[in-house]
Amino acid sequence: MHPWRSAQHVLLCDLCETVPLQRHCELCNINLCVNCAVKHLSDSSKRHNVVPFLHKKSTPNYHKCRDHADKHCEIYCEKCGIPLCSTCVTSGKHKGHEMSDILEKLSAKTESLRKDLEELETRIYHRYDKMASDVETEKAELEANYGKLTTDADEQGEILYREITAIVNRRKSAIAEMKSTHLDALNKNTEEITQKITELKQIISDLKSMLNSNDVSLTSTYKSRNSEFRTLPPKVRVTLPSLSPQKINKDQLNEMFGSLSPLSINTEHGDTMKSAEAVSFPPVKPLLDDPHVTATIDTGYKYLHSVSCLSEDQVWTCGMNETMKLLNLQSKQLTSIQTKSGDWPRDIAVTRDGDLVYTDPSIKTVNLVKNKQIQTVITLQGWYPRYLYSTASNDLLVTMESDDRKQSKVVRYSGSTEKQTIQFDEQGRPLYSSDYDIKYISENRNLDICVTDPSTSAVVVVNQSGKLRFKYTGNPFNTKQSFNPSGITTDSQSHIMTTDSYNHRIHILDQDGQFLRYIYCDLRDPYGLCVDIRDNLFVAEFGTAKVKKIQYL
Repeated sequence: MHPWRSAQHVLLCDLCETVPLQRHCELCNINLCVNCAVKHLSDSSKRHNVVPFLHKKSTPNYHKCRDHADKHCEIYCEKCGIPLCSTCVTSGKHKGHEMSDILEKLSAKTESLRKDLEELETRIYHRYDKMASDVETEKAELEANYGKLTTDADEQGEILYREITAIVNRRKSAIAEMKSTHLDALNKNTEEITQKITELKQIISDLKSMLNSNDVSLTSTYKSRNSEFRTLPPKVRVTLPSLSPQKINKDQLNEMFGSLSPLSINTEHGDTMKSAEAVSFPPVKPLLDDPHVTATIDTGYKYLHSVSCLSEDQVWTCGMNETMKLLNLQSKQLTSIQTKSGDWPRDIAVTRDGDLVYTDPSIKTVNLVKNKQIQTVITLQGWYPRYLYSTASNDLLVTMESDDRKQSKVVRYSGSTEKQTIQFDEQGRPLYSSDYDIKYISENRNLDICVTDPSTSAVVVVNQSGKLRFKYTGNPFNTKQSFNPSGITTDSQSHIMTTDSYNHRIHILDQDGQFLRYIYCDLRDPYGLCVDIRDNLFVAEFGTAKVKKIQYL
């Protein structure tokens, strides 16, 4: 037997084969003792590179077995994920396990490391760096944008200087607060991206060191995080507020001066994410034991069915005629819009930009109202649009019914582009009934899509992929009263709230469909629902045509 294969594992010089090796020529790929190394270097015909044997790079750095100190690991157990020596293999502990040659494993791992490093350096890192640059650019433009708002406020204030000085100061304060909130959100986004960049740099450095070391024990335990970093961090999406000056009226200066639209800060998830969430998690708000009405709005309709919040004190409403009204908490009509068809809209919603959208089944369209001008954004064929919801990512979710009244589905749109259709469960059965066209819709903070289905006395909830999560069919502890859901909305706590019209109450559920409690508040035929940015609940009463603002958190 060759001496270097003996039980003692003495590694001998490849040339003299008598003296233990101490050097390695990387050019000739041979192992040498000290004397032979001197002779080898005397050959001037080649540029030999003789290094200490332990520093050689052309062959793997076998490490000693942790259980058998005199053995080197040359086998890799695929099941246990560890290198083994020959004694470990024959011990029986790894019987039946799939084995591979350590050199093959090293080669595969090394190739995987190289691919990860290439992707991190050439693709992922640069995209993070661009995101950071984009946020910095937005921050740089922030002063100019908010400066213009301040200038607009000043110009309006000079016209009414004596009478509205106090109002001007309040508006400036609001602008400054929004600016601060805007900047805080961008700074936080920068910090999140920078943190990821720091992690990427460290991983890249570690991978380079790992590749240079050629150490099997390191590469065999390496866990790739590339899939984690392929999904870019959330990007803050901000809708800048705007000032809306109005004609001077000294008796109504505060209102006529104009209001700032809300500062809208949403998160637009990178690449693989569909959704958009708020910048940070909301504080926990417990449910009140005694919810109460804080305002009542008389809408003037004969029958009222939908309400959607523009702000904390302004709501859009629609009933069973062609007019949609914007009202304040004092029941004053601020503006109104007539439908394009002259028929009554089935549902309304307010986008994240503050524009009104409505469905018009009579001409099979979904329409956007911008600066009092009506634009058709969706035109359907073979389907009637019914109810709709504007999501945090500014998509539109629309419930619709087929012309023959035999099918119902939910469709997600980005602008006029159809992105997703939700109609069947995993067994191919319809998720929604087809014999009752009321199907109010909302998207929860966890991106679940919630639809009321009065025909089946259920609230149908699917996840963002359209997979059925659960159906809520009423309080399980109250089986004596029927459940008749119509309107639906969700809040910052991921509560789901749905009206129970026949029983004159609202059900509050958690995000998993567990009943929490009722809201009564002397409601009569509650129908449509919405919440504002502070989680105030607005309820449209069908028969009284009133909107009630309720504090329940």
